[in-house]
Amino acid sequence: MRSLRLLPAPWTYGFIVALVMWITTTLYGGLGSAGATAGAALAFGAFSVVVGTGQMLVIASGPGNIDLSVPAVLTLAAYASMATMHGQASMILPGLGIALAIGALAGALNYAAILALRLPPIIATLAWSFVFQSVAFTYGGDATLKPPAALSAFASLRLGGLPVMPVVVMALTVLAAIMLRRTLFGRRLLATGQSERAADLAGVPVRRVRLGAYMACGTAAGLTGFLLSGFSGGAALNMGDAYLMESIAVVVLGGTSVAGGQANALGIWGAALFFNLMATMLNTFHFQAGVRFLLTGTLIILIVAVVPRPRTA
Repeated sequence: MRSLRLLPAPWTYGFIVALVMWITTTLYGGLGSAGATAGAALAFGAFSVVVGTGQMLVIASGPGNIDLSVPAVLTLAAYASMATMHGQASMILPGLGIALAIGALAGALNYAAILALRLPPIIATLAWSFVFQSVAFTYGGDATLKPPAALSAFASLRLGGLPVMPVVVMALTVLAAIMLRRTLFGRRLLATGQSERAADLAGVPVRRVRLGAYMACGTAAGLTGFLLSGFSGGAALNMGDAYLMESIAVVVLGGTSVAGGQANALGIWGAALFFNLMATMLNTFHFQAGVRFLLTGTLIILIVAVVPRPRTA
């Protein structure tokens, strides 16, 4: 029991492994690559953190709650916002508003299907994802809709060699952590995830809390689509594919319980850096794609297996 207390907190394991990977990659590629490797991991990891934070709220709301529509919502919001802006800097704020509104609406539709049709969340959100992806296709088809130059400049902005966008996302992470622990919604969300019946008996509006979680998840996906379009050069139909499983994996590896009732916003950063630095390391060592996927899955299983489980009462 005493030895367990000396171990790092479970959510820090992602940071520890990410640091080991960064050091390994730097030693192999040369010290001159250290800054570029870290900067790239932070830049790409920021998108994983945003979608992961939204997914965290849904997963924390109770067993079985998950949102598989994240990639489709991300893509739809990206296309709609790019189409709204037409490459004009003066339309950036309206474009952002459209992306956030689409995300919130998608989250509400997801939970409406779960509640009204009594569908399991995995089925309801997967079904809606096909609808959202189809609507996205009508916006641009196979074309890539370009962002305004000002949005691209912001998404790629660096100060002193440090990407600015990850710093902004870090601020959002701190706000999410405070929200979980210090606000009424956060406490209600965790109470709902721990025991829906007990929360209901205690007067927690369980349905409204879960609705808020799904809407927040959709909004986070919409924001990611907007920012990722600026960073990558435009909206494309396959831009959200990588975030289907990654949005779930960073949440679980970051310390959020799939059983609900326990969430960790800061841990998502460690998991996101782990994924991105692992990809960089494997590419640096020239592993083939199939081997990279195999090693990725193996490493995730090993980390989940060795991380100490939180004690339950």
